[in-house]
Amino acid sequence: MDRIYIPQLEKASQQTELLQVDERLTGLESLIPVKGQLRVVHQGTFLQVDAQVETIVTLSCDRCLQQYNHRLVADVSEVLWFEAEGPDLGVDITLDGPVETLSPHGYFECEDWLYQQLCLEWPQRQICSPACTGMDPSLMTTGSDNGDGRWAALAALKQALPQD
Repeated sequence: MDRIYIPQLEKASQQTELLQVDERLTGLESLIPVKGQLRVVHQGTFLQVDAQVETIVTLSCDRCLQQYNHRLVADVSEVLWFEAEGPDLGVDITLDGPVETLSPHGYFECEDWLYQQLCLEWPQRQICSPACTGMDPSLMTTGSDNGDGRWAALAALKQALPQD
């Protein structure tokens, strides 16, 4: 995906760049390419960036450890301020919340920005379905016959502790 040269965007028709997205993003392992659109508008002292994109990723359920497919959808809008130029006026201007700034003479990295937005949409709790009950208890037997001696060591430690 091409990056956008900000001074050129300022001279574009309506100071707007509209990109159709249909490609894989570096660092994001998805089953299908990211699809949607990205709109970047030069507003003089900031960029207004809007995107509606989606893709499908494979996740592992936190309860049962099975893999499942999840649709990642990002419908976002963000203001990216330009770095201040010129002499310091001695006045501190604070904006509420975190603020991302760009050089007014640099580039807007579309792919990186889309990657960040999709990562923010990643679910914190990865559950394959609301009805997921977790792992099958019959699969969670202890002992060295499962090939993992740590379970046997834990069972021996439990036997050594006094019972209340």
